[in-house]
Amino acid sequence: MQFTRIFNDDQGKSHFGDVNIDVRDGGAIGFLSERFSAGEMIFRETPSDYDFKWHPAPQRQLLFIIKGRCEFTVSSGETRQFGAGDVVLLEDTEGEGHCSKALFNEVRHSIFVTLADGVVFG
Repeated sequence: MQFTRIFNDDQGKSHFGDVNIDVRDGGAIGFLSERFSAGEMIFRETPSDYDFKWHPAPQRQLLFIIKGRCEFTVSSGETRQFGAGDVVLLEDTEGEGHCSKALFNEVRHSIFVTLADGVVFG
């Protein structure tokens, strides 16, 4: 299983990367990863005109997009678009951060799950 991450380098610049999660046969219920500890869960509704310029993530967290579409920009100027069903690992908690904005005049519904200290993917 794979999803996108946003992280910062030693100079505080943000970048896109990929996270690969190993899954194993769980029998009749499908394939399962190992268990990862989580902190808190936050439900969010983002307005259709949302356009938040450079900011770091407040903490390491997973973003699960339920409804709507958005675009993230990292330090290099690279942009990626995400929509319902996408997961983004936000790890750029220091430095320049990223930009995020709503697309297509859509309200976005999402869930943030903060990560417990020491949780490492991949």
